[in-house]
Amino acid sequence: MKKIVIKIIILISIIITVIASVIILNKQKKEKINTALYDFVNLINEKKYDEMYNKVNLSSISEKEFIERNKNIYEGIDSSNIQVEIKDIQKENKEYKISYHEKMYTAAGEVEFDNNVYITKDYKINWSSSFIFPQLGEKEKVRISTIKANRGEILDRNDKPLATNGNILSVGIVPGKLGDNKDTNISKIAELTGVTEDYINKQLSASWVKEDTFVPIKKIAESNTTLKEALLQIPGILINKEDGRVYPLGKEAGHLIGYVQAINSEELEANQGKGYNTNSVIGKSGLEKAYEEELRGIDGSEIYIIDEQGNKISEIVKQDKKDGNNVKLTIDSDLQSKLYTQMKDDKGFFVVMHPTSGELLALVSTPTFDSNDFVVGMTTKQWEELNNDESKPLYNRFAQKYCPGSTFKPITAAIGLTTGKISTEEEFNYNGKSWQKDNSWGNYHVTTLTAYNGPKNLLNAIIHSDNIYFAQAALKIGSNTFIEKLNQMGFNETIEFPLYLAKSQYANDNSNKIEGETKLADSGYGQGSILVNPIHMASIYSAFANQGNMIKPNIIYGENKEILKEAVITKEVAETVKEALIQVVENKEGTANDMKINGTTIAGKTGTAELKTSSEDTESGTLGWFDCFTINRNNGDDLLIISMVENVQNNQDGGSHYLIKKITQILKN
Repeated sequence: MKKIVIKIIILISIIITVIASVIILNKQKKEKINTALYDFVNLINEKKYDEMYNKVNLSSISEKEFIERNKNIYEGIDSSNIQVEIKDIQKENKEYKISYHEKMYTAAGEVEFDNNVYITKDYKINWSSSFIFPQLGEKEKVRISTIKANRGEILDRNDKPLATNGNILSVGIVPGKLGDNKDTNISKIAELTGVTEDYINKQLSASWVKEDTFVPIKKIAESNTTLKEALLQIPGILINKEDGRVYPLGKEAGHLIGYVQAINSEELEANQGKGYNTNSVIGKSGLEKAYEEELRGIDGSEIYIIDEQGNKISEIVKQDKKDGNNVKLTIDSDLQSKLYTQMKDDKGFFVVMHPTSGELLALVSTPTFDSNDFVVGMTTKQWEELNNDESKPLYNRFAQKYCPGSTFKPITAAIGLTTGKISTEEEFNYNGKSWQKDNSWGNYHVTTLTAYNGPKNLLNAIIHSDNIYFAQAALKIGSNTFIEKLNQMGFNETIEFPLYLAKSQYANDNSNKIEGETKLADSGYGQGSILVNPIHMASIYSAFANQGNMIKPNIIYGENKEILKEAVITKEVAETVKEALIQVVENKEGTANDMKINGTTIAGKTGTAELKTSSEDTESGTLGWFDCFTINRNNGDDLLIISMVENVQNNQDGGSHYLIKKITQILKN
């Protein structure tokens, strides 16, 4: 009996061992089967079609045909991120049948389907065309058709287009019509278009080119009639129209509007699943980039299968087109153009805002670029010239931060009055054009440009732009209070705005401190480490016209007025500073008396900012500023203007007065 029990136990152990071995073997096989399918799909995602061929079992088509079929279909529909989920594995004869669910992204949207595939005992895919799509036969083809969606337009406040869908010109060559002087004509074309002769010859020698083929060489703006006419004088040139993005203001609004270009592979990957395809354009800079989501259109697409006769037999996926939305701005394109004309030969900016609504009416940065040039495409030479230009035409000046000079004095005045550290009646005691607190300052003195008669009080200090007064005022206010109020006004903060704006600052490091008496004194009249963004400056100046509230700058038409910073100064202080700024223009001794226009009340402040790194520095330039706002002009059609021009040290008018001449012409019209 004991021997029988032992035999049974041994038998059971053997059975268990066999079963365990079978389970382990099956598990290993299952893992290999899973791996075979997943690895194959990964190769599709990586576009490694030649490696895919090494993992399939087929005899119906050649390696070349296999690679071409997979490449043409997967890349033709812009497939990406193909994922499979195995649902079941069954052994059938000597093969394994895998049932799985597949999902992929395509140019026409997401596609999902259930499918089956057989894997051989050596773990190769029994491939047929139905692996790509279950309903796809070996002789059938996959096609994609696209219905182009319109990109939304960017419009000004009066519905004038700033970015619109129009025509650009495609310049091409018909080889058979170049004539006997082929080389000479190609040389002329290269000279006019800016592309190289080597590039033209390479295009003409492509395998698909015949004598009567149109070979595109360069795109140009439809408005460039001079170049168009010159090109048409050359034998062999043909110019066709095609759809393209057009910027009617060109250079006049380059930094503001920006431009679109063809989407690149990195952008396509980052925006996967959002309706972009390899033929899409995308906003690259300016408002075209900032409002990409609103402006972009989603092309309508259909992926379908046709038979050998070209008949549509099956639809895989379809996506209706969706046109982009228009974006309407507060910008006045006429004013934008006038201001650009005034500043086009200088390095500087204009920021124009309605002082009580916050609507931005113009944003000009010069020198600049023509947005149309980016759409039609630049040659390498053109790009290098633009990128290496010492005047920095790609640099958006109204988005940066600058030393504001004396235009900062009203801010110091407002802080001192609001905190009670100074008063309008208080007079400071000093004489001449140079001052220092005491001998502890060593050789350092605060200097001012002009001496004047009368008391050294706030009103006279603003009228005459007295550096010494505001240096003393900053010392009386004290560093901690000064910084606290600047922080309340938004210094060291990012202003919410569709374009990048540099943060205004009062310190060059991350300490957020104004170290030392001399640095504090310099800060009081807008030097030291004070740097202000022009659009932020417009908001600060708006407090003088809005009872102490800083208005939020706004560029979208129809949006409600918002307060950016509430009650940064008191109503009484806002009125006091405003009246003083009016006297800067109205008073005969005011530094902006040449800004006076009969019938228009203007509150303004001149400013000159020296960029010297030391008293011996004679190389750094000087910035000229003029900031102003009108009061009750043309039934409330008021303007707040922040303006700056660089390198005015040799300007006979002085920087502020150079700007005043330009602004006066705008306000008089």
